[in-house]
Amino acid sequence: MSTQETKNTPLMGKTNLIWVLIGIAVMCVGLLLMAGGKSEDPNVFREGDVYGFRRLTLAPILIIAGLVIEVYAIFKKNK
Repeated sequence: MSTQETKNTPLMGKTNLIWVLIGIAVMCVGLLLMAGGKSEDPNVFREGDVYGFRRLTLAPILIIAGLVIEVYAIFKKNK
């Protein structure tokens, strides 16, 4: 096979790239939900701010879901 016969085809199609962007967006939302806020009084510890549902449960679920979407986007076959 000569170099003239090889086709320049992209590795991923348009739908794959859209899925990649969706996965990145889901992971970014998870990281933003995990980010901490500044306390008004540094001498007061509010347990609900650190150990709340949003930071300990929801954010990691979104990050893992984003990673699963990325794996799906990589393995999805082009038509």
